[in-house]
Amino acid sequence: MPYLNAEVEAAFRDEWGQVVATLIGLTGDWDLAEECAAEAFAVAVERWARDGVPRRPGAWLTTTARNRAIDRLRRDAVGATKLRDAAALVPPGDVPGSADVPEIADDRLRLIFTCCHPLLPFEARVALTLRTLAGLTTAEIARAFLVPEATMAQRLVRAKRRIREAGIPYEVPAGHLLPERTSAVLGVLYLLFNEGYAASAGKDLVRTALCEEALRLARTVVALLPSSAEARGLLALLLLHDARRASRVSAAGELVPLAEQDRSLWSTPLVAEGVAVLETALRMGTPGPYQVQAAIAACHATAPTAGETDWRQIAALYGELARYVPSPVVELNRAVAVAMSSGPAAGLELVDRLTSTGELAGYHLLPATRADLLRRLARYPEAADAYRAAIGLAATDSERRYLAGRLAEVCA
Repeated sequence: MPYLNAEVEAAFRDEWGQVVATLIGLTGDWDLAEECAAEAFAVAVERWARDGVPRRPGAWLTTTARNRAIDRLRRDAVGATKLRDAAALVPPGDVPGSADVPEIADDRLRLIFTCCHPLLPFEARVALTLRTLAGLTTAEIARAFLVPEATMAQRLVRAKRRIREAGIPYEVPAGHLLPERTSAVLGVLYLLFNEGYAASAGKDLVRTALCEEALRLARTVVALLPSSAEARGLLALLLLHDARRASRVSAAGELVPLAEQDRSLWSTPLVAEGVAVLETALRMGTPGPYQVQAAIAACHATAPTAGETDWRQIAALYGELARYVPSPVVELNRAVAVAMSSGPAAGLELVDRLTSTGELAGYHLLPATRADLLRRLARYPEAADAYRAAIGLAATDSERRYLAGRLAEVCA
């Protein structure tokens, strides 16, 4: 039943993080939480085909996963204490097996702050949150970090072991401890939104539920840290990007480049809110990388047409961003802005310089950008080779189809 598979896939995208976060809070066992959540989704494939999709899929999945976890703990003598703790956490009137599970609004926020404990290396904090909250596979996270899958698997195992051995509490820390985790939490939310906005793999370019969850959590963090200009900068950045979400994919599921997007589909309220949040952040006088990125997004979001985009300002902002984040990805984006403001030859020079370093080997947007600049310079055979390389590295169907279309153009 294809429709049922689609329902289960949608539930996975929308509910995985909440189910896992709730089970971790209930059992304190990260591996058990993930295993029982996966079992619940497997059961859903069978039961929903027979009984139909429940009115509240998330509640059904959480109850099923929780019952599995409690059964596993009952069978494990070592889990007796955990079982008593789990029973104590079940609210009165909500015994295992009940039809509904009360929403615990802060479970996912507790998960993020637990993952972002300062005892864990930064890369491990982000990776662990993407695994448990977003449900990304180890391979998908490895691609996002541009590292081998085996390396990422080891990071995840070590991070879980460190949380268990150090007894890191599953909670949002006290107010005076929040600042030491702010950078990692903001980094997690940024990558969580990016995975929703431009999925690292799969048939769908956009995962709407992840975008909305990242925005919800970003608003919560701003409320927790009202004096953090960077928390506001991140919220502004997410709002300004999310304002364009409806225009990024066509009705046929095809990728639509920024210059070709229908700006009437952009959300005017989200743009206005994003600009207002950014202005508030900038007035606080403590600039940072998220505020700079939000300023770049504002240049795009407030331009009436693609032709009126202030690319010189964007190029300058990317230069400023490189001071905060000396990253080859930032340099690639700056090259695009330079190409738009000073011509494709100037941009190609920067891209070729990046290519020669090998720092972005395996990153499909490098050959894709190079292909586009070569196309604009009418160097079609070289552009075709670059498009083929990009297609071989692209992880989503929509991106591959878009690049294949461009390849056909330069080969015509």
